[in-house]
Amino acid sequence: MTIFDALTMIGGLCLFLFGMNVMGDGLERRAGNGLKALLGKLTNSKIKGFLTGMGVTAVIQSSSATTVMVVGFVNSKLMTLRQSIGVIMGANIGTTVTSLMLSVEVNFAVIFTAIGAVLQLAGNRPAVKLGGQIAMGLGMLFLGMDMMSSAMEPLRDWKGFQDMMVYASNPVVGVLVGALVTALLQSSAASIGILQSLAAAGAVSLNTSLFILFGQNIGTCVTAL
Repeated sequence: MTIFDALTMIGGLCLFLFGMNVMGDGLERRAGNGLKALLGKLTNSKIKGFLTGMGVTAVIQSSSATTVMVVGFVNSKLMTLRQSIGVIMGANIGTTVTSLMLSVEVNFAVIFTAIGAVLQLAGNRPAVKLGGQIAMGLGMLFLGMDMMSSAMEPLRDWKGFQDMMVYASNPVVGVLVGALVTALLQSSAASIGILQSLAAAGAVSLNTSLFILFGQNIGTCVTAL
């Protein structure tokens, strides 16, 4: 793996995180208050809370954001702890939409970037421009993912990385690695995107990736904590 590959990987990760930030900002400005009101109302039963958490997280592409909102509601007595459990369980299922889209062999980067550019340039209404911002954010997210995937392919043949993955195949080490990386990035979607890139490049086995994935779902709790 060359210095250029390492820089490409870092640049792809930065673009991925920046795309998530741009998209999240656009969604918050477009429907932030509406989403908060929705979460506050649709949690009077476990099933409704579960479906609400899943739906909201699938839209905003961040279980951490949904969980943080729920923590705020519980702290302000707008929601009970019992109500919040269903929403958080739903949020952890809704966040898998990002990973599913990343695994599909479709060039979402080009599609969403093109849609975003058209809406940004042709739209006059603020709502349309915000829609363009959201689409551009998604496009940058997938472009960053593509950059990471191409940069990580040489890792398959690097002995140092192969040795490191032998240690990560230990369940405890794998969970700790996944939790630490996700806690540092503050985004399970980003760390899972990196893991998917490694798996696609053949650098990580399915057995090893499962333990790292468990750790990533623990590390994403740091934001809420």
